[in-house]
Amino acid sequence: MAGVKIVEGTFQVGDVNLFTKSWLPEGPTKAKLIMIHGFSDHIGRYYDLFPSLARRGVAVYGFDQRGWGRSVRAPSERGRSGPTATVLKDIVAFARTKVLPVEPAGVPVFVYGHSMGGGEVLTLASTREHADLTSRIRGWVLEAPFLGFAPSVRPYWLTVASGRLAARVVPNLQLVKPVPPEHLSRDVAVQKSIAADALMHNTGTLEGLAGMIDRAEFLTSGKLTLNPGVRSVFLAHGTADMVTSFESVKGWWDRQKLEDGRFKAYEGFYHQLHAEPGKEGFYQDVGDWILERCDDVDLKGSAPPEPKL
Repeated sequence: MAGVKIVEGTFQVGDVNLFTKSWLPEGPTKAKLIMIHGFSDHIGRYYDLFPSLARRGVAVYGFDQRGWGRSVRAPSERGRSGPTATVLKDIVAFARTKVLPVEPAGVPVFVYGHSMGGGEVLTLASTREHADLTSRIRGWVLEAPFLGFAPSVRPYWLTVASGRLAARVVPNLQLVKPVPPEHLSRDVAVQKSIAADALMHNTGTLEGLAGMIDRAEFLTSGKLTLNPGVRSVFLAHGTADMVTSFESVKGWWDRQKLEDGRFKAYEGFYHQLHAEPGKEGFYQDVGDWILERCDDVDLKGSAPPEPKL
């Protein structure tokens, strides 16, 4: 089996410099995958998921979003992701400048979003302003996307309403919102690793938290609907998730009319499918789903270059 080349770097977008990391196949590249991580998370916490994909020919490109991971240079930057428009522009800029132009240019491109990142990815896929880009994405992989809080952690409606009002006045006010490690994975070693990871700072801003909740409500209420060019979606969710609402996600899924959609419930799994006991099966499912949609790709490099946007 082919090896993996890991490349780290930075990505200048607007007024910030974001940390990037890629897992590249040493053999032929069959697909490209853009990875968007979750709340209090970073691109370095996905264990063997990305190397396993790269060994199968899927090049993975990711970055630590504004306010998260190694893109934070000072405590005052923690959680400062900006409004939804900024979040989406960062993803679009990364796709257009750091993924689509990279050789081989003709292979299919996929987008992967986990938790908060899943809600962001779905919002991108439902935003008409970015339909020119989303129509070029071959498929979308969603791991436990945030479309609402799990019942045990759902905030009181007045708390949410008050937070939204306050976000208009002091958008960058930081709030520490710890997510218990034992709610993320059943693996004790993973729990200890999360607790010891200084990059998982659990700090959000009023603006960022309000944006995350708004995106979920717009999607589940139908105010946002998938762009016409979005056809292929693989949605994976653990039935025992204690962070995001399995019921909200399943309800959203049941209302979709996709040409090529797959929903898989992982029985007994917690929030981080990629870090759960039995995660290798999840890795296999993701890789299989992507590669099944690459059968018609010419891996000899004869595909025409992508048009400029």
